[in-house]
Amino acid sequence: MVTLLKRASPATTPDRYENRLLAVLFLAFGFVFFDRQALAFLAPYMDDDFGLSNSQLGVLSGVLALTWALAGMFAGSLSDRLGRRKPILIAAVLLFSLFSSASGLMSGFLGLLAARALMGTAEGAVLPMAQSLMVEASRESRRGLNMGLLQGSSAGLLGGIVAPVVVVWMADTFGWRTAFFVTIVPGLVVTALIAKFVLERAPRAAKAEAAAPVEKTPVKDVLRLRNVVICMLIAPCYLTWFVTLITFTPKYLTDEKDWGSGTMSAVMTCLGVAWVLWGFATPGISDRIGRRKALIGFTLLAVCCPIAVVYVDSPVLLGTLMILTYTGLGCFTLFMATIPAETVPRAALATALGVIMGVGELAGGFLGPLVAGRASDIWGLDAAMFIAAGGAALVVLLSFGLRETAPAVLRRKAVTL
Repeated sequence: MVTLLKRASPATTPDRYENRLLAVLFLAFGFVFFDRQALAFLAPYMDDDFGLSNSQLGVLSGVLALTWALAGMFAGSLSDRLGRRKPILIAAVLLFSLFSSASGLMSGFLGLLAARALMGTAEGAVLPMAQSLMVEASRESRRGLNMGLLQGSSAGLLGGIVAPVVVVWMADTFGWRTAFFVTIVPGLVVTALIAKFVLERAPRAAKAEAAAPVEKTPVKDVLRLRNVVICMLIAPCYLTWFVTLITFTPKYLTDEKDWGSGTMSAVMTCLGVAWVLWGFATPGISDRIGRRKALIGFTLLAVCCPIAVVYVDSPVLLGTLMILTYTGLGCFTLFMATIPAETVPRAALATALGVIMGVGELAGGFLGPLVAGRASDIWGLDAAMFIAAGGAALVVLLSFGLRETAPAVLRRKAVTL
């Protein structure tokens, strides 16, 4: 191991590899959300062929979350048992690109449902693998920032800014089926980048492992840790906020407010701007003020976002408020990756990340939009927005039970004591 480190080229020294890995994984997870978000933006165009009800739209979103959850838990556990991450990540990125494109071939609701389920099966493995690789390559002082850029800003840029513009333009110009077909191209490119540039063990992790070999930790011991349990409770609440908001907002703007597709796309792009901004700002700030304070403060802002969708009738004002209040995606990095990574041993990291993500996707990503879709069919789309706000409000209450993990904050407390 030491010999390998001495022979490492300048391109694989710890700091340079950290930046290179961040760039590749940024693209990988960003295109995961580009594909995941495409359905929400294309739903208004698909009505002529499918006549999707709010309940069916919720089912399509929910089934992807269901298979995403199961795949994430399985992949995380498998990765820790095998001690391998890169092959699983390559297979996941390649397959989700293929399955996303397959959505454009479907001629009925059941076919589209099957394509979304397969897509979730592939995508669920990406985040546990990517965050496990990233935390091992990151400097302590940049851990929160790196993981926020990977999970929050990447999804915001490609899923929140690029997707509504590109997908809506493709649907207007070539039809919604073509918009699904083109999603295969970036996935193939990212697969090649991972194969060429990502190492199975980062130089920084290899050096640390050589100095102190990692011991296996029973999963049951990991799941008893207080922070892990609270993060598992936070995950479904925050996924309910996110999936419900992102699934039903495009339809709310076009159906309830009678805004055109261009206006809807512009407002949804504001969510993407906020996603990018808070995706790195929130975890970056948490490196300094602490994970717990950041999670509570930024989630209080997130409660206001779906409420603004209901009560603000000006597209310009709503877009501005969305940029200021769509802070939750930066918080996702904290409870789904950074806090667990600073709580559990490295040998159980992918398992912990997979379980937290899986529980969140099952209870929030799967059941959340189903309940919101049914409630919207009965009481109107306002119900979906209030369900989203309620999910974020519960996160605020749960976050008070977390134990601080930010290294800088813990060092300051130690000096004070």
